[in-house]
Amino acid sequence: MASLFAFIAFALQIYSLILLARVIMTWIPNLDYSNPIVKLLLDLTEPVLKPIRQALPQTSGIDFSPMVAFLAIYLLTALLRF
Repeated sequence: MASLFAFIAFALQIYSLILLARVIMTWIPNLDYSNPIVKLLLDLTEPVLKPIRQALPQTSGIDFSPMVAFLAIYLLTALLRF
């Protein structure tokens, strides 16, 4: 059972790195969204970020959904370590 929790914690850590890459990607001007790596990052993160984005109130151009996702990953990882 402990190894299952360790695997899930590892998967969450990998996902947080993917999410970080998505955040950094938004800082790049003139990014080619037809690039396969960019498409992969969008495909992996959008199913998590879209519902969070819809649940949050609208802000003036700032997307807080990645921060909420990072917080959720942190809390899940902390719960798995108990």
